[in-house]
Amino acid sequence: MSVRGWSLFVGLALVWGVPYLMIKVAVGEVSVPLVVFARCALGAAVLLPFALRQGGMWTAVRKHWLPILGFATFEVLGPWYTLTDAERHLSSGTTGLIVAAVPVLSVFVARLLGSTERLGAVRWLGLAIGFSGVAVLSVPTMSGGGVWPVTEALLTAVGYSIAPLIAARYLSDVPTLQVIAPTLLLATVLYAPGAALTWPSSVPSAEALASMAGLGVICTALGFVIFLQLLREVPPSRAMVFVYLTPVVAVTAGVVLLEEEVTGWVLASFALTVVGSVLATGRSGARDRGAEDPHLNRQRPPADAAAQSAESPAQPAPDAR
Repeated sequence: MSVRGWSLFVGLALVWGVPYLMIKVAVGEVSVPLVVFARCALGAAVLLPFALRQGGMWTAVRKHWLPILGFATFEVLGPWYTLTDAERHLSSGTTGLIVAAVPVLSVFVARLLGSTERLGAVRWLGLAIGFSGVAVLSVPTMSGGGVWPVTEALLTAVGYSIAPLIAARYLSDVPTLQVIAPTLLLATVLYAPGAALTWPSSVPSAEALASMAGLGVICTALGFVIFLQLLREVPPSRAMVFVYLTPVVAVTAGVVLLEEEVTGWVLASFALTVVGSVLATGRSGARDRGAEDPHLNRQRPPADAAAQSAESPAQPAPDAR
């Protein structure tokens, strides 16, 4: 990947490595629909003014309503509920391990949708090493369980595998904010009744409120801007490898913020996930060169157009933070 690609890749792993902790704190005091509603509402409140000022959002929705609806369904409407609900019963280690199947699932989903991208032996090895790194990190902390919570985590992983392919194949020529803002606005409207019906009788703690605020502003508003920019830079099969790094970020945050112990398991996991991510996102020789999905190449804008579209969300991003 390019320097820009690696910067987006690492940035997304950092931003989307902390939701597990925030969700865990929030669902201890408020309902699942309210957590999802608050996350979407805050993200929409931050990004919608920039999308409207940019212009063309409603035109983009009319022209691309079906892929935007598909992206919203598989990225937000379904997965954010199932992930949040699963974390009421599963440990973060268990959830992280299951969701870490996303990079591998993305490859198979892409094949089912007609992708001709070929992965060489080195990239397959990288996917395997990266997943083993997540396993080394997660297995010692796995707890909880039950058929339905595990199924919810699996459904989350499936949704996260499909959504990037929709965005890369059908929405690559749509400015980032014009995809994210309608998605979050739709989710806010749909989750509003559930949030109202389960509104807490007393004000949640400062920790729960801070967690929901962080989920909305950092993990949602900022995270989605980085996510769609990354999909414009690299194919989904490479982009989704960032999932391997999110448990590493979560554990690092625990060490820094909560003074948790650094064990040999943690250090081994760090090494495996970093090595696996590098191998899985690189090229493995002639088999990979020129083998990216032709649908993605056909719809991806030229370099200068991509740069212009990237500039649009990049300007409001500092304010959004």
